[in-house]
Amino acid sequence: MKRLTYFLAASLLILSSCDQTAEKSIADMTEAELMEHAKGIHERVITLDTHDDINTSNFTAERNYTDTLSTQVNLPNMEEGGLDVAWFVVYTGQGPLTEEGFARAYENADDKFKAIHRLAEEIAPDRIEIALTSDDVRRINATGKKIAMIGIENGYPVGNDIGRVKEFYERGARYMSLSHNGHSQLSDSNTGERDSVWLHNGLSDLGREVIAEMNKWGIMIDLSHPSKVANIEMMRLSKAPVMASHSAARAMNDVSRNLDDEQLMLLKENGGVIQTVAFKSYVNSEKNRANSQKTNEVMAEIAKEEGFEMLGRRQAFQLPAEEMTAYFEKLTALRDKAAPRIESEVNAVAPPVDVADFVDHIDYLVKKIGLEHVGISSDFDGGGGVEGWNDASETFNVTLELVKRGYTEEQIGKMWSGNLLRVLDEVQEVARKIQADSGLGTER
Repeated sequence: MKRLTYFLAASLLILSSCDQTAEKSIADMTEAELMEHAKGIHERVITLDTHDDINTSNFTAERNYTDTLSTQVNLPNMEEGGLDVAWFVVYTGQGPLTEEGFARAYENADDKFKAIHRLAEEIAPDRIEIALTSDDVRRINATGKKIAMIGIENGYPVGNDIGRVKEFYERGARYMSLSHNGHSQLSDSNTGERDSVWLHNGLSDLGREVIAEMNKWGIMIDLSHPSKVANIEMMRLSKAPVMASHSAARAMNDVSRNLDDEQLMLLKENGGVIQTVAFKSYVNSEKNRANSQKTNEVMAEIAKEEGFEMLGRRQAFQLPAEEMTAYFEKLTALRDKAAPRIESEVNAVAPPVDVADFVDHIDYLVKKIGLEHVGISSDFDGGGGVEGWNDASETFNVTLELVKRGYTEEQIGKMWSGNLLRVLDEVQEVARKIQADSGLGTER
């Protein structure tokens, strides 16, 4: 019970030392004082990560997030690292734009919705609960339980049935991107930059209808995977603020998944928020490439010794669920075995992308569009993580780096959760007004 434990155990210490701490600047603190100061902030703010992928084989009665799995996110890791809110993602890879493809996409989304509800309502209701509003987040957090929220990555499962937007809302989804890697029936993807082949030149007519429907029911519009043209159109069409669930600054690292300054300024004008992502190749491609090349050489040697076939990320994620789980468990074991060699042979000459590099993006975004429009995400279990924040158990290290940069507790609280929850509140308020104007009354 993160919040309760802190206040009960530390209240006397705070009362006796707060005056001294208030007078001291970060630069004047000893290392021990800085660490204690950062821990206090980390305990008090609500930490929220907007993008955590899931494999439904980890949401069964026999195998689930109550255990210390090889996943980056699970309840033990969240509890150890003080991560309060995880947005579990209903992700669907892009497939054919046919009735058969839409049916398979919906089946996949249905499976993931059911898995998230199963964890919170059947497997571990004493440890985690689903939140639908910012008030839910604060209420659940006060009980000491962890919080699950739901986002949809790729609107492909909507198919051609716009009624599914309301259905997904009713099942707990509070954000959705209209595409992923590959053009959907709703929107072009950022991946069109690779070959300059576009399907809609932005949004499709159905995509525009879906934007209006998302505004109507209170689902945040996610900019993280669609094309720049589609994103600009979405921001102009939306009657509510938008968000980017897991993107970084393109000016800092020129990859298509990051938002450029034009999109950032429009997001600021829209009142939205970008959830800065700790994904190595999005944070610093060159640094990551150098480290990965040498790391892969060491891993390949050890894999050969172990008789293990290394797969590319895309190949691994295309494996059947049980095979994928077994593969990543073995890969984790190999990484653990390789860790001493990687530290001595690789990191010394080609350092990994780390928390400091990640916070450099936060600094840039704060200066460019203002702190009120900047948040934090990991893309854990979907390729995300940097040295120092490689899983949920290391979440404190992000707060520590922010404290070192001079951010105040209020500012850190806004970036960890306040800004995102403000956008959610505004999106839901717009939805209530739209519903009232159309005679639907208030629906949650």
